[in-house]
Amino acid sequence: MKTELIWIAIIVYMVWGTLIAFLSHRGSSKGVVDYFLADRKLKGYISSLSYSATTYSAFMLLGLAGLTYKGGVGALGFELIYLSGLFWAVLFGPFYWRAGKHYNCVSPAELLSTRYQNKKVGALSAWISLIFLIPYSSIQLMGIGYLLDTLSNGKIPFLWGALLTTIITLVWIEIAGLRSVATTDSLQAGVMLISSIIFIFILIGKFLGGFNNFLYQIEKNYPLWLSVPGNGYFSFQTFLGLSLPWFFFSISNPQVSQRLFVPSSLSKMRSMISGFLGYGLVYTLITILIGFCALLLFPGLSNPDQATPTLLAQLNIPPMIVLLMIIGIFSAAISTIDSVMLTISSMFVRDIVRARREIPEKQQLAIARWFILILGFGIYLFAIQRFNLIAILSVASSAGLLATVPSTIGGFLWTKGSAFGALTSMLGGAGISLFLQFSSWKPWGLWPGVWTMIIATLLYIVMSYAKPAAINQEFFKVIQSQPKNT
Repeated sequence: MKTELIWIAIIVYMVWGTLIAFLSHRGSSKGVVDYFLADRKLKGYISSLSYSATTYSAFMLLGLAGLTYKGGVGALGFELIYLSGLFWAVLFGPFYWRAGKHYNCVSPAELLSTRYQNKKVGALSAWISLIFLIPYSSIQLMGIGYLLDTLSNGKIPFLWGALLTTIITLVWIEIAGLRSVATTDSLQAGVMLISSIIFIFILIGKFLGGFNNFLYQIEKNYPLWLSVPGNGYFSFQTFLGLSLPWFFFSISNPQVSQRLFVPSSLSKMRSMISGFLGYGLVYTLITILIGFCALLLFPGLSNPDQATPTLLAQLNIPPMIVLLMIIGIFSAAISTIDSVMLTISSMFVRDIVRARREIPEKQQLAIARWFILILGFGIYLFAIQRFNLIAILSVASSAGLLATVPSTIGGFLWTKGSAFGALTSMLGGAGISLFLQFSSWKPWGLWPGVWTMIIATLLYIVMSYAKPAAINQEFFKVIQSQPKNT
């Protein structure tokens, strides 16, 4: 593909997104709640599309397609586990929403501080999110870097692609916070889905002789890819290690759980979750099919993450479709990284800085904006290390975030859970996750995420009994209340 066409598409995309971001800024206030949560007034369809774009990142068309290429249909089961994990959002969504409005919570970590009546709990949760979400965010930059480098035959180097993505993200966040992020996310979600649908129809219809022939070729040439463990990649330990963090993703990843604060009502929250479920199922199936198409058309790739870029670069696909796919993957990456950076900055200023002293809202916003710039630079530096296999790196990041899950679930469902139990649980869980991931040690073949969940759960229960605290009766009354007009 001509490099000039790629640059034109990117420039149009940047101008279009920036204009939308500026339009979303009109009439908004300048407070903390507005900047981070769009004043808790997002409508159902915007919330749903933004939730979808935030969740589905470069991991899908690059990482999940690559995982399908490498291991087969087990990747579908792995991703469906995530959709089943929406159970937690359905169960706890009303709790987040009610407590967020009542206590004016801005971040998920702030909600934990309120529940356990201890600011150290929120601060520790924020630090854990900061540590483990930097690798996850870097995946988005890596995805764009690989894509542009491959499609331009090296004329747009990996470093330029990653840097460009970082700059666009920082500009859109700066304009209006979550308002610009949510509105650009909503339109980007549409581009992501439409471009991938057109792309899969072209792949199967034009290059693989129709859907029946596509299935026949897979069954004939790669039968092991149609079962689990199949070709051996998706052993039980591997599938469990990949899937467990995904099952708790909706409450372990703060950029996702923070979205439970923003719908204007509980009915809008229900629309948000149900809309995301439909979007997610379609997008997942398309991504899996793309991975299988790459396997048939370009077997033997040394890097599975190159499956989608190779299809776009090597096949005779109409340039407009290739450009649309480029923008779709760009959208997937940016819509995730901007949400992550906004959430981490809210946790930094609300849960780490304010844990030491109270500061006015104007100063909170100033600190958050400077921190976003520093964070963007840090994520870029991590991304240019080019760690392999996007899917594995994504799950590794989510595995560390499992350290916060027992304290979150127990915080809502177990009145006897204590701040001491939450602190030791998160510290022990995050510590074991880091140790196992750096050492590459898998005791009894179990992945770090499994041990993180086991250790964090045991510590939470045992230490809550060892050092109990007074029950926060008001909190439980608030989350179980039934406000009017919801």
